[in-house]
Amino acid sequence: KALGPEHPDTAKSLNNLAGLYKRQGLYSKSEPLYLRALAIAEQALGPEHPSTALILNNLAVVYKNQGLYSKSEPLYLRALDINENALGPEHSDTAVSLNNLARLYESQGLYSKSEPLYLRALEINEQALGPEHPSTALSLNSLAGLYKSQGLYSKAEPLYLRSLAIAEQALGPEHWYTAASLNNLANLYDDQALYSRAEPLYLRALA
Repeated sequence: KALGPEHPDTAKSLNNLAGLYKRQGLYSKSEPLYLRALAIAEQALGPEHPSTALILNNLAVVYKNQGLYSKSEPLYLRALDINENALGPEHSDTAVSLNNLARLYESQGLYSKSEPLYLRALEINEQALGPEHPSTALSLNSLAGLYKSQGLYSKAEPLYLRSLAIAEQALGPEHWYTAASLNNLANLYDDQALYSRAEPLYLRALA
């Protein structure tokens, strides 16, 4: 009403509402809102604007969560291209795009395509944000999860341990992400039948 149906702030509101539906799994309600937000952003801000990339990423998640990988991949790739060109190949938002694309490939069992993307995202976060930043912990956790799913436990463990240490230091020992990190490490030990190592971690996460 105040700014018009094609204003960038209208696109933001559409993106937010679509996100609400997406988080509830109401994809048939979120998709048209994301598509409308994307059309506004492309027209008002330009097809190569970082805000356009953000909406592309969100729409790609909607398709990925429904198993529509062929519709999701080109959106992730386009968002990555936008962020690399607009923000630079070493920007933290570029790392987010790399992680998103890596997760898409991982969900399809395409581990050889996923790993280099996770590694590059980790390197960017370490350089752009620092080795002790929570986003670095997220990258470590993602890469560790990839190795764990392949049974590469000796490669996953040091990454989970480092992610946990960052969470404890940056977020605190009682933060929910610290609990999630404890659970991830416990799951790793549980998968290897190292129950005496897993139990105290599960108990601490529960507490």
